[in-house]
Amino acid sequence: MIDLDVILLVGAVVLIVAILAARLGSGFGLPSLLLFLGLGMLLGQDGPGGLAFDDADLAHALGFAALVLILAEGGLTTKWSEIRPVVGPALLLATVGIVVSVAAVTAFGYYVLGLDLWVAVLLGAVISPTDAAAVFSVLRRVPIPHRLRGMLEAESGLNDAPTVLLVTLASGLAAGHEADGGPLLVGTLVVLELVGGVVIGAVLGWLGVQILRRVALPSSGLYPLATLGWAVLAYGITSTAHASGFAAVYVCAVLLGNAQLPHRAAMRSFVEGIGWIAQIGLFVMLGLLATPSRVTLEAALVGVAAGLFLTFVARPLSVWASLAWFKVPLREQAFLSWAGLRGAVPIVLATVPLADGIEGALFFFDVVLVFVVVFTCLQAPTLPFLARRLGLVDERAARDVDVEAAPLDQIAADLLQVRVPPRSRLAGLEVSELRLPPNTVVSLIIRGTSPFNPAPGERIKVGDELLIVTPTVTRSLAEQRLHDLAQGGRLARWRRAGAT
Repeated sequence: MIDLDVILLVGAVVLIVAILAARLGSGFGLPSLLLFLGLGMLLGQDGPGGLAFDDADLAHALGFAALVLILAEGGLTTKWSEIRPVVGPALLLATVGIVVSVAAVTAFGYYVLGLDLWVAVLLGAVISPTDAAAVFSVLRRVPIPHRLRGMLEAESGLNDAPTVLLVTLASGLAAGHEADGGPLLVGTLVVLELVGGVVIGAVLGWLGVQILRRVALPSSGLYPLATLGWAVLAYGITSTAHASGFAAVYVCAVLLGNAQLPHRAAMRSFVEGIGWIAQIGLFVMLGLLATPSRVTLEAALVGVAAGLFLTFVARPLSVWASLAWFKVPLREQAFLSWAGLRGAVPIVLATVPLADGIEGALFFFDVVLVFVVVFTCLQAPTLPFLARRLGLVDERAARDVDVEAAPLDQIAADLLQVRVPPRSRLAGLEVSELRLPPNTVVSLIIRGTSPFNPAPGERIKVGDELLIVTPTVTRSLAEQRLHDLAQGGRLARWRRAGAT
């Protein structure tokens, strides 16, 4: 009989230890996923925990569920202003780039490593996509231009869709199943499912924005739940329609996260917490599934060889093939190549052949495990150094402010809550110098623990929290003015209504 008290105790201990591990990992620039994976291994049959877990079907199902939540969190916390200018390059990286990378790794695996053809295809499809969890957690601490960050985040959010379809197909073929039609038909099907996922996700995202803007929920805590639930609903509806649910959930989440919805900061905090829980649960489970003592020298060598080829040949080639038309400078291409982090996605995709019962699937899983651990440790900690060496550090990224809005039900106005971070050029301005839209007022400043009503000549300081009341019709203009001031200070130009 299952002892619920013991399960809750162990679960709470694992969660707290994982959170502390995340804090430790951030100090070294490592994605916390590696520490979560190590924690799972310690709990597994090779570690002191001694827990045996070998249910590939359950791992596959839970892994895909966690990826849905991670993609939803990534979309809800991605700024559309950052990815809008680079949607074209990101789409090519997530499609053309994946095709080039998979083809190159397949050729390497087949001709150099001596793998069976469909196993080589499977290897290329599993290790080629960048991982949303790793990219979101590492890159948001590296002060690079918004354009590069947006490109990598959009790529990692969209490239899961074609690779999941390709891995499922390759796994079936490796298991001896027949494919319906030739490569052209299969490729057409993948494209149609991807396009269908994007379209359905966009429609559901727009519909969700219209509903959540008009429904007055009885508690502010329900808005984050409703927003996340709607993004997951997009995945379910799209998958049921036999289109790409992963593309749909990310696109829908981006639309929801960038809409003028109430309590956006609270929503971001909530979904970030859900994203962390999904990552912790996912990698602890995958650590339980992994068996380090089973990893052979051959598996380690294949994993390292495939990783070296992907990192130094296939990934740069895929970046160049995708971005050659956009005249992206070579130094930016070099950073994009090195910043293609892998993590959750390859290991979760490696459970597909396990669930399909393919001969040698355990060996394949061990190869992918070695690849992820070795190359995440190699690439993630060196990203800040590489950004500096390539001259890509952008200090403007550290100056911006986060603005939370809450509706004032009795009047057509919103309350903006703005905290002034270090290096923001809002600091040092007088309230009268803000030049906010008409009828927008700074009603309160909270400095430390002391709130006060500011005079026009009051100078704003780092750490201040500003409470600003603005008419709903000029809210977006007020937010844009605050962002401009945070970047440009008193010299920031004032934008008229309707300006972009």
